[in-house]
Amino acid sequence: MSEPDFWQSPQKANQIIPRLKALKSTVEPFRACLKEYDDLNELLSMVDGSDESSISDINKELLVLTKKVDALEFKSLLSGKHDINNAILSINAGAGGTESCDWASMLLRMYSRWAQAKGYAVQDIDFLSGEEAGIKNVTIIIKGDWAYGYLKAESGVHRLVRISPFDSNKRRHTSFASVDVIAEVAEDIDMELGEKDLRVDVYRSSGPGGQGVNTTDSAVRITHIPTGLVVQCQNERSQIKNRATAMKVLKARIYEKKRRELQEKMEKEYAVKQKIEWGSQIRSYVFHPYNMVKDHRTTEETSNTQAVMNGGIDNFIQAYLKWKK
Repeated sequence: MSEPDFWQSPQKANQIIPRLKALKSTVEPFRACLKEYDDLNELLSMVDGSDESSISDINKELLVLTKKVDALEFKSLLSGKHDINNAILSINAGAGGTESCDWASMLLRMYSRWAQAKGYAVQDIDFLSGEEAGIKNVTIIIKGDWAYGYLKAESGVHRLVRISPFDSNKRRHTSFASVDVIAEVAEDIDMELGEKDLRVDVYRSSGPGGQGVNTTDSAVRITHIPTGLVVQCQNERSQIKNRATAMKVLKARIYEKKRRELQEKMEKEYAVKQKIEWGSQIRSYVFHPYNMVKDHRTTEETSNTQAVMNGGIDNFIQAYLKWKK
């Protein structure tokens, strides 16, 4: 970055700056902890063994340092190539009509609350309302360092068991929704998307209840013909901006598809199959006849369902990353 011609190539600069940021976020906290450790050692060598007050102070500082080191150790689990990237998160309601649509909207609120607590920004990309309540599907981008590294733990099917607020007989219902999380890849990723491989449709965006949000055909739907992947965006009033965002999400999904295909090939060779398919839920949320949220991969569980639905999912994310490692 100190080279005189560094800023003459914005494309190169945009590659190097995030890399520097990632390296600094790894190295600098470690150096800070090491300095604190050396300072405590030096202080301890000067303290008289009978000076209980000073030893007590050192113990307190040591506990603080231990927590910092634990946090560093946990962050070392985020070692994937794209873990530091933004996350593109999609939620799709499963079979069950209004029940599943309502469950999908509850999950959207949960992840939005989690992102807010982390200081992350949330950008809406696409939104399709349910016929009576909730949402059929939604796609958002959660922007912040390590967003994908954390949220990749959430990919899979989420199951809800509760007394339905839409059932006049107050019967217990089971609902499903799938969550898909992929990393937002760099704009300059080496991927050629020929125009002949793309079908671009424009249409008028709409909101809950079917009312028109825009008076022009600004919403964009792009179909990648070779893979069948479909991406749409109706967040902006500008068709050009919506197309650019949709292309970004399409690139990320194609990249993730290729990555998963390679991973499946490797797992097949080693006779290990860990891919989660629809119908095999990764987590259950039970609101009746008792309160419990349980992750079926790690066996992590809690009875504080209200905290979880308000975004308190860090314990499940940490348990997953340790289990995966």
